[in-house]
Amino acid sequence: MPFKNIDINKVKRPRWKGNFHRNSFVLILLIASIPGLITGLGIYWFGVGKVEDELSASNDSQIIQRAKNMDEQFQYIEEYTTHWVFEPRFGESLKDIDFVKQFHETYDITKTLSLLQGSHNLISDDELFLNLDKPILFKPQYNILDEKQKVFYNSLLSKGMEHHWVEYSQSKGRKSPTLAFVSPIPITTKDPFGALIVTIDHNKALQLLKTLTPYENGATILLNEENKVILSSNSTNQSNFINALIEEIGKHKQNSGSFPFEFNHIMYSISFGHFTRINSNWTYVSAAPMTSITAPIVFVSRLIIIISASALILAIILSWFTSRKIYAPVRKLVGNLVGNETERWNHVGKDEFSIIEQRWNEMSQKSNLLQNRLTEQLTELKNSFIYQLVQGYFFQYHEDDLRQRMETYGWNLKNRSFIALDLQLTGLTDSKEIFSTNDDGLVTFMATNIMEDFAKEMFEQFNVINFSDLSAGMLVIYRPDHSAREKLHRFAKNVTEAVNRIIKLQVTITISEKTESVKKIPYIFEEVRTGKRFRTFENINQVIDLEEYKNSRNDIEFHYPFATEKEIIQAIRMGQLDEIEVLIKKFTQELTCKEISEIYIQQAVIQLYSSIQHEILHSGIHPNDLFEGKNMFEELSQIRDVDRINLWFINDVISPYIQKLEGRMNIELKRIIEKVVTKIHENYMNDISLESCADEVSTNPYSLSKAFKQIVGINFIDYLTQQRIEKAKELLIHSDMKINDIAEGVGYRHSYFNRIFKKQIGIPPSQFRKLNQDTNKLIVKNDD
Repeated sequence: MPFKNIDINKVKRPRWKGNFHRNSFVLILLIASIPGLITGLGIYWFGVGKVEDELSASNDSQIIQRAKNMDEQFQYIEEYTTHWVFEPRFGESLKDIDFVKQFHETYDITKTLSLLQGSHNLISDDELFLNLDKPILFKPQYNILDEKQKVFYNSLLSKGMEHHWVEYSQSKGRKSPTLAFVSPIPITTKDPFGALIVTIDHNKALQLLKTLTPYENGATILLNEENKVILSSNSTNQSNFINALIEEIGKHKQNSGSFPFEFNHIMYSISFGHFTRINSNWTYVSAAPMTSITAPIVFVSRLIIIISASALILAIILSWFTSRKIYAPVRKLVGNLVGNETERWNHVGKDEFSIIEQRWNEMSQKSNLLQNRLTEQLTELKNSFIYQLVQGYFFQYHEDDLRQRMETYGWNLKNRSFIALDLQLTGLTDSKEIFSTNDDGLVTFMATNIMEDFAKEMFEQFNVINFSDLSAGMLVIYRPDHSAREKLHRFAKNVTEAVNRIIKLQVTITISEKTESVKKIPYIFEEVRTGKRFRTFENINQVIDLEEYKNSRNDIEFHYPFATEKEIIQAIRMGQLDEIEVLIKKFTQELTCKEISEIYIQQAVIQLYSSIQHEILHSGIHPNDLFEGKNMFEELSQIRDVDRINLWFINDVISPYIQKLEGRMNIELKRIIEKVVTKIHENYMNDISLESCADEVSTNPYSLSKAFKQIVGINFIDYLTQQRIEKAKELLIHSDMKINDIAEGVGYRHSYFNRIFKKQIGIPPSQFRKLNQDTNKLIVKNDD
């Protein structure tokens, strides 16, 4: 039988669809329709009645819990106020206090009342009434009452020793009476002459009361023992509702419970209970409309049934439409992945995601090949690798692995060495007309661009790193030769001149020693970061070549000015700010008189600050409070200018301390102590005692001893001993006097002098003289 030639492209084929379309339609239909219908029916038939009961029980439980919370709030105020009444300062001694002259007692009472007022958010005011010859009221400040006010406050004492709550309207600006808790004082007598009155904030108390009715259109009232309203909140829009509710409550003899109450054809759920207050009982009543409790669930359940039934039909239509919409991008994606119509026809009936996974794996392999080729050409990856290498993130890698990675990125490492450079900018704070202190990032970016421009002209392989803290680094990869070091110094000079000219800042460039190992690159960068701290502590351009520095370095003789530090501490104790400023400048001049490296100067000024901080702590002031939590050590370590260090010590450290200290210290007492200290300095060699000094300044030994310890920091006899021992040490070192003569010269008998000297210094005077004379001879010999 002959066959006709048929063109396959002209054959009408069915529209291609896979299994995913049918499965998604069925699943969406089930999700959209069945659960909603079942849920609606279940809620309607089985849940409405139970939920109504549960909601009512939950409403009662909430009211009980909130009432308990309200009771605890008032009980806390009663207990806390009663606690303060038992304080000794609120006893009989209040009658004997002259509150004008004895201002410390007045201040303590005011401080106590302020503490009480801030102890609870319901407390609006607290007052202390004293019915003395002149009636006094602390509110919390000291006030004298007139006759009208006296009558009012005396009325609060009508119940004698009983603590009680009253309606209170004495405070100015109060539109309506509020509650106040009255505690008579002193509590230990039957005839109190005053009272501590704690006033409740009316608005906050009303807000607390409203929490007993968690629904709108309800009402809440608080009644005293006489069924009079203390507080009330009415949102029912019915003016007579409160009176009707009080009358209804009077019919119930129970202390607590709940019952339905109909008023103007509206059914309410009433809950009530009692608060036991000191010497009284309060009753709370909460009224909530029943419709507010149960209506929402009935409405929602019926609505769910209607919507679910309607949605059953609509879900079929939407499921079909949604499945087509969901499937459209899948069909398009499969079409793009599969290709022409012939291939697509071969995949009919297959799972679309299996086709996508197969094609995706094929494309991922091709993408990975392209990505690998692309990453080899990206400069950003090279910079990222160098930054991680410098930071030490590849310490676990072997040398060969690191070299292979660097060569993969395009570096030539054969017969090459590595050198690290560090650039540190200084003087930013002194160039305020050009940059602000917040321009660190911009300034560092400009400096790195300058480094890159010169490096391109001078080095074949390099990489510049921006550290963003006024510093930058550079890794140089070069072929070792005799001119390499000279080229690095010429590069440093060019960069320095360009930064001085363009950015107007000074530059410190540190050059590391060379290394042939890639693994040692992080160490040479750490070396230059540490090495730049050996710069001279001046705001000038400097180049530190660590190779030359280590070869030519001699041990630096550094002397810390202990004597000047001691004078500074003594001047701080006396509050002599002008003298302190002179001594601070003297201290820094002694540090910088020689070309000392920055690291030594920073350690010295940090040591001085530590000594000053110790003195501040010794005076009873915490540095964290004085300096408002600032990190003073970090601030000081960032300063690289002597004048700014001097100003920082005076303005930021010492002045705030002296101001706070003078605010706490009696100036006249300070002058007396200065006289005593002067007498000690001038007469330490004589028989001097605390009693004789007290007579000379017209005070008693106890007061003088207490004031001396507060101002000077140590007691009288320790200070006298310290001065005598210091003078004895000088004579032992710098004179040939006999120890007996030295003992008498500083005011001691020989036998006692030996004991006190060993106790203070740790060794006898003869051994102390021998050790220090041997040390002096050794120093002289070294100088020769």
